[in-house]
Amino acid sequence: MDDSITIVLDSRDLLSGVCGANDGNLRVLEGHLGGRIAARGNEIRFQGGDESASRRFRVMIDSLVAAVREGEFPSPEYVRALAGIRGSGPGAGEEAAGDPMREALVHIPHGFRTVFPRSRNQADYIKGMRSHDISFCVGPAGTGKTYLAIAEALSLVLSRAMRKLVLTRPVVEAGESLGFLPGDLAQKINPYLRPLYDAMEALVPYEMIRRMEEDRVIEIAPLAYMRGRSLNDCMIILDEAQNTTKEQMKMFLTRIGERARAVITGDVTQIDLPRRVDSGLVQALSILKGVEGIHFAYLHTADVVRHPLIKKIIQAYDAASEQARNGER
Repeated sequence: MDDSITIVLDSRDLLSGVCGANDGNLRVLEGHLGGRIAARGNEIRFQGGDESASRRFRVMIDSLVAAVREGEFPSPEYVRALAGIRGSGPGAGEEAAGDPMREALVHIPHGFRTVFPRSRNQADYIKGMRSHDISFCVGPAGTGKTYLAIAEALSLVLSRAMRKLVLTRPVVEAGESLGFLPGDLAQKINPYLRPLYDAMEALVPYEMIRRMEEDRVIEIAPLAYMRGRSLNDCMIILDEAQNTTKEQMKMFLTRIGERARAVITGDVTQIDLPRRVDSGLVQALSILKGVEGIHFAYLHTADVVRHPLIKKIIQAYDAASEQARNGER
């Protein structure tokens, strides 16, 4: 039996924001719910779906209305993310308390855009960063590990909830030695830190980054420079943590001072350490899993957002690795 539902909004402007440019948001909703959606005046009507689809429609429209009321401009990409989050996990699609998408939005003062999670796992990652002093995030390339951490950090620093942002990475060669790269030490290190700048420049104007560096509100340094320091009242991000040694990881975790938060990101499938050196990230995931106050987020191929082809590439490599393992048996 087909159920239909009509929602009356306060104004045509509100309806226009919900529908998006050329009703693009409605077309995404139709593809997700499997029915037909039409907007007229200040009303929006859904028909052709079952009772469950009608309930999901109401919940998602309520979320979009809330976004528009708060000054957001939901895009089809936003709606796809909302559908993915609402369509997975416990209570999916029901009128459960709270909105995981809205709860995990990252508002960056003077930034280019509001950052939103693209999956339930990403939403859990953002909420974990906010509720724990130390957070680990592990996942393949393109899942937003670094991007979301830097977005949350910039939000805290630019709103003055935190004094400083410290970004660090282990300097580990992946097929090319530092000694063969041109320039002084700063120039040799720059390629390793460039991805952190890329993430920041996608979120806030370059001039703002430059001023924050001049004022020492942002500090970017190799992991080796962290030894002996105590980092207070700041957000610290350790990127590419799979390339830390066990000693480096312990050293980093013991740098965290009062009113500080740390986020450790990495991909355990891309370890560039010498063959006989164990990864500090892998060890930390094992021995810290029972420590209260530490959050662990795991992102997967389904959470890839960098480019649609990235997901296919990861799946192809995973399949090849599985075939190789089966061949060795």
